[in-house]
Amino acid sequence: MEGRKIILGITGSISAYKSAILLRLLVKTGAEVQIIFTEAAKEFVGPLSFSTLSNKPVLSGLSNDQEWAKHVDLGLWAELFVIAPASANTLAKLANGITDNLLTAVYLSAKCPVMLAPAMDLDMWKHPATQKNIAQLKSYGNHLIPVGEGPLASGLIGPGRLAEPESIFREIVHFFNPNQALLGKKILVTAGPTHEAIDPVRFIGNYSSGKMGIRLAEEAVRMGAQVELIIGPSKEAIFESPNLRITRIVSAQNLLLEVEKRIHETDIFILAAAVADFQPDHIADNKIKKSKHPDLTIRLIPTPDIADFIGSHKTDKQFLCGFALETDELEKNAAIKLKNKNMDMIVMNSPNDPGAAFYSDSNKVSILDKSGKISSFDLKSKKEVAIDILNAILEIK
Repeated sequence: MEGRKIILGITGSISAYKSAILLRLLVKTGAEVQIIFTEAAKEFVGPLSFSTLSNKPVLSGLSNDQEWAKHVDLGLWAELFVIAPASANTLAKLANGITDNLLTAVYLSAKCPVMLAPAMDLDMWKHPATQKNIAQLKSYGNHLIPVGEGPLASGLIGPGRLAEPESIFREIVHFFNPNQALLGKKILVTAGPTHEAIDPVRFIGNYSSGKMGIRLAEEAVRMGAQVELIIGPSKEAIFESPNLRITRIVSAQNLLLEVEKRIHETDIFILAAAVADFQPDHIADNKIKKSKHPDLTIRLIPTPDIADFIGSHKTDKQFLCGFALETDELEKNAAIKLKNKNMDMIVMNSPNDPGAAFYSDSNKVSILDKSGKISSFDLKSKKEVAIDILNAILEIK
């Protein structure tokens, strides 16, 4: 990061104080950082601390002719433009080309990549206008750093928090020093639930969102891999990349067929999907009527065992990473699964851990390898967990 030229834009948000932590991290690595405030940012933080940390005057506003004249020069100078926090107001301006302050003018003049770290209240984040603006900004090629989830200034709980400064810092470091440790590797990631049909309108399923598998696929692509993501029914947005191919499935049988097609061409299998254990032995042709079946009994049979299939067919050069979601005797059950399915590594987690429930953006895992070594991790974002899992695979493989 020594000598890297970065613009850090700060907008009006209660989380603006976190930008000083991000600035300190950047300066410690030797980066040259120019701060730009919006007028609203000054309502939350003062420029003195930022100018002191960056050893540069903080730029802002339209009234100063000298500062305003710099917007083109700054757009050419910077190697990366980061806006953190990016308020809903600023996101709307950037998405629609509105230029009423120095920060938005520099954005339109910038020739470098742009990273945006949104921060706002829950209802503002969820509003269709905000989501439309975010989609528009992504279509322009901007990199959106995912918001955090938790207590907000309003008292609401949910998505909208500014990503932690350390997470934003890691994104910036990755931009300048991309980790290509998986370059040339072909990775298959399974994600999401499966739905096993009972009749045309009902199914047996589970609460899996697919978030963990999507994060694994995303980080594997970032590390240079060619990734196949096979995902069950999920409403989660999936990033786009020329190095990612997405296949959507519904049932465990569908999943098995897709895995069979790729069994010989895959280097690393990561089985993050929550595959149903059972399926009805018969699917009714028509909707089952309660009036005709007041005491309905459905006979269940096991679904195809994807992990067992891969474990029994993989070569010594292929790597199999499974998952064990257990509510009790986690380590014991995971160790049995690791051995019986011929896995190289298994990721253990429990839905009982606070912050690690279904649909959460965080997870708490432990990793067990063939040697019996267990590595435990604190509660982290699923993006960070994905990085930990991939690094563990690299260490073992």
